[in-house]
Amino acid sequence: MIPVEIGVHSPRVVQFNLAENEEGLRAVLDFVEELRDKAATRVATHQQMVSRYYNKKVNPRPLREGDLVLKNAAISDPTGTRGKLAPNWDGSYKVKKML
Repeated sequence: MIPVEIGVHSPRVVQFNLAENEEGLRAVLDFVEELRDKAATRVATHQQMVSRYYNKKVNPRPLREGDLVLKNAAISDPTGTRGKLAPNWDGSYKVKKML
């Protein structure tokens, strides 16, 4: 029994023309820079939309002297030797001076 892929060719395989294919690839290569620019523009637009959506929901909290704050433990230990079960935050620290 012959597999279907071998016995019956698809219309795409039957109508393939190497010369037209090469010509089409060259035409696409002429527009590569334009396509990259369009993609970069779409990425930047999407990032701006995500940023606006996120910033709508953020409540800024200005810090003042005397406030109690926590410090991210991953930043204070950049070697990463703390382990999986270590706390994520260090502190509580009091703000002494605002710069």
